[in-house]
Amino acid sequence: MRFSDDFISELRARTDIEELVGRYTDIKHRGSRTPTALCPFHTEKTPSFVIYRDTQSYYCFGCGAGGDAITFVKNIEHLDYAEAVRFLCERAGMAMPADPVDDEYIRLRRRCYEANREAARFFCACLNSDSAAGAREYLKKRGLTNETVKRFGLGYAPDTWDSLIKHLKSKGFTESELTAFYLARQSRSGRPIDAFRNRLMFPIIDLRGNVVAFGGRVLDDSVPKYLNTSDTVVYKKGQGIYALNFAKNNTDRKLILCEGYMDVIAMHQAGFTNAVAALGTAFTTEQISLLSRYCDELYLSFDSDEAGQKATQRALRLLADSPMKLRILDLTGGKDPDEIIKTQGSETMRDLILNARNDTEFALGNALKKYDISTDDGKLGFISDAVKILSDVNNSVQRELYISRVAEQTGTRREPIAEQVEKSRKNRMRRREYEAFENDARTAAGDDRGKIPNPERRANLRACRAEETILASLLRNPDYLTRFSGTLSEDCFITKVNRELFASIGERIKNDRPLDLSFFSEDSSNEEISILSYLWAYGEKIAGTKEEFSDCIAALAEEKIKKNASSGEKLSDEEFINLIGKKRNKPGV
Repeated sequence: MRFSDDFISELRARTDIEELVGRYTDIKHRGSRTPTALCPFHTEKTPSFVIYRDTQSYYCFGCGAGGDAITFVKNIEHLDYAEAVRFLCERAGMAMPADPVDDEYIRLRRRCYEANREAARFFCACLNSDSAAGAREYLKKRGLTNETVKRFGLGYAPDTWDSLIKHLKSKGFTESELTAFYLARQSRSGRPIDAFRNRLMFPIIDLRGNVVAFGGRVLDDSVPKYLNTSDTVVYKKGQGIYALNFAKNNTDRKLILCEGYMDVIAMHQAGFTNAVAALGTAFTTEQISLLSRYCDELYLSFDSDEAGQKATQRALRLLADSPMKLRILDLTGGKDPDEIIKTQGSETMRDLILNARNDTEFALGNALKKYDISTDDGKLGFISDAVKILSDVNNSVQRELYISRVAEQTGTRREPIAEQVEKSRKNRMRRREYEAFENDARTAAGDDRGKIPNPERRANLRACRAEETILASLLRNPDYLTRFSGTLSEDCFITKVNRELFASIGERIKNDRPLDLSFFSEDSSNEEISILSYLWAYGEKIAGTKEEFSDCIAALAEEKIKKNASSGEKLSDEEFINLIGKKRNKPGV
């Protein structure tokens, strides 16, 4: 579906980028011309996400994400272009324009949502059938009430080959659709069969209330214990959080991250309605970004066994740069939250939450377990590990408290430990200062390749800076295209990315089409929109004069001569004269 420029202009006028972004991350310096925020697309502690009111755009100088309101919604809600427009239309109270041509991808996503919803209803109905007696008995043993079962939409996949397929086909869905949606799969003989059979079913619901996937648990000792929906047009593993559709409504912005579906459901039934879980996959940075939109303090409640502790350690490494405060539950007396609630009650779980350790206490506790501090070697080993841990604690009061605690535990004086911690901190600060100096030096040289997705940038720093200045100037001064038509063309550009952007911008200028980001979104990739967003931001830093523009054209001509000469290519007389002409001849104003 394509949209007219007039429609996009109206949608843009009715959408405030700052207000939109503010729903997903806290914005600093509200009221300033360029507010900043912690980027919702990557984990960071220092705001690098900048909002530009005059262009209604954003750009993150940390990860390079950039765009307009449509791009933001596309990426934050994992939608395609048309769905993002629909999202903003509903938010702005605008009607979507009618289009007789139904986009196939949008249609497929809509069909997937419909099939999943119908499958969830089917599984719920099957849970009340005679064949599901074992599933109901299992839920009873796990202590789940009918109200909880209904709230989470739990169901049962019959122990048959094609019950779901037959049901969904009767609703108008095709076998190819059901296979694409992972509700069916091909058997070894090539026959379509149900993807889930004889399993307790957990529907996975997104933040807008759509059923996007399923998790299925066996009722015996079969393997795999859990079977989860593979990636589809509406679901990507590693991007969602189970039960966040419920937990996001908690006003204290605290979440408890558990390992599995049953832990979350047991926690909710016991009154801990801020419990969530990763979706049958290792914890990911995408999930951290999603959690940080709804959470200031995250409690890790992974299983107490070896696998659970390894998962905790991995999660802490991923969360090291997260702005969320971290707490780790010590699940003493049980393997997981579900078992503790059943055997010791919800009050015990509440106490465990209240007494959860922060990440520093957790790390020191794990270090202590490694050593026998009744021996000198054990004391030295523990102190060495503790120094490394405490050198990362920025709060001086906390640092002094933990230093004193380590000294007391090992029966040593605190002063030598404090000296080692301070020495370690200074070394760490020097390393960071050096890294910052290196980054600043690269930036001063025009090398921000980590921020701008142009693979040729590193090898063509001067040319890229000239190209970016030309493009940023054209976005703000489209008349330059005609004024410099005699010396500026696609052939002047050295890097492919900028050459293609010049062609796209030039075509819009010639056709008298708007140059705001919103009008590029439909036909551009995320990478292209990010570059354009960067160029709009960069445009505020340059002079934007005709003289600067002309100098950049000359610089490109010089770089092209150097590039051709260094590659051993011989220029013809005509080529040489053309290049020199572009370098020397500055057009009149």
